[in-house]
Amino acid sequence: MTPEALPAQFSNDARWLVQAIDPRASLARLVDMDAAAYRAASFLDDRMLAGGSFTKMVALDAVFSAASTLDPAGSGWIFHIGHVGSTLVSRLLGEWREALALREPRSLRDLTFFGEADRPAACDAVRRLMGRAFAPDQRVIVKATSFVSELAPQLIGADARALLLYASPKNYVASILAGPNSRVELNALESTRRQRLAARGVDTGDLPTDAHRAAATWLTEMLSLQAAAAAVGDRALWFDFDSMLVDMTEALSRVAAHFGLPVDHKMIREIAEGPLMARYSKALEFDYSPGLRRDLLAEAGRQHRDDIERALGWLHDMVGRHPDAAPLANFMA
Repeated sequence: MTPEALPAQFSNDARWLVQAIDPRASLARLVDMDAAAYRAASFLDDRMLAGGSFTKMVALDAVFSAASTLDPAGSGWIFHIGHVGSTLVSRLLGEWREALALREPRSLRDLTFFGEADRPAACDAVRRLMGRAFAPDQRVIVKATSFVSELAPQLIGADARALLLYASPKNYVASILAGPNSRVELNALESTRRQRLAARGVDTGDLPTDAHRAAATWLTEMLSLQAAAAAVGDRALWFDFDSMLVDMTEALSRVAAHFGLPVDHKMIREIAEGPLMARYSKALEFDYSPGLRRDLLAEAGRQHRDDIERALGWLHDMVGRHPDAAPLANFMA
């Protein structure tokens, strides 16, 4: 196909989301967005296109050339292990006037289609593109898909900050077992996660139950976050999602300060006690709450107690046997 011209003033603000990139076809898909559209979108992957969004297909080289002029200083990133409230946290941060929250742009996942030699430059370009906002005082905070954490050091860059979200292994495994859709995803991605662990010298061996596979997923994603934290030092803030739920006002205050957002305790309390905390963040039409999460985890823990205990024993053994994983013992309580 013949690419369209890059929109006028493309570099000026976040109006044209670089939603997808294809290095094989040398094309990028742009989606016309305003602040309200970003706020409403649960995800910026291809699910967003079902609503008839206005798009353009442009030359990837033109997009990357424009990116070279952009400065993403001040941007923030949310990396996570999946199923740990990252969408909720992103929505809550999006309530700040000074924040523009982006949730899982497909273009971040598309970076995996670049060869090893080209990927660093592509990551730098996408990092710059994601830093465009609608106002000079607005900070962009990008939530990535969980497996994009492998690229976190390159996406965070030399000056951005990151929030690293996780859950304890016990709660994580229970959360996966609590939902049929999460179990389908668990098994669909098992091969890829085995490959990611193997690249770090970790052989999982046989994984006899979904609980074991969930524990292996926790190990996979936590090793990615650990590598990101090592690369960026004190610009990364770790947070256990379930500890956030104990006092979301305090947790949001810490996260806001980390990202350089105003810390207005009255406003933060209103956000933390507001309607977003009672909705399912991936689909706001459904009820969901911290209390319901606790109930679902407890029920899954009772129903799958034996499998979870065996899986956690396997995980402790894996962490103990692999020196690179040893620091993860600090996150396993």
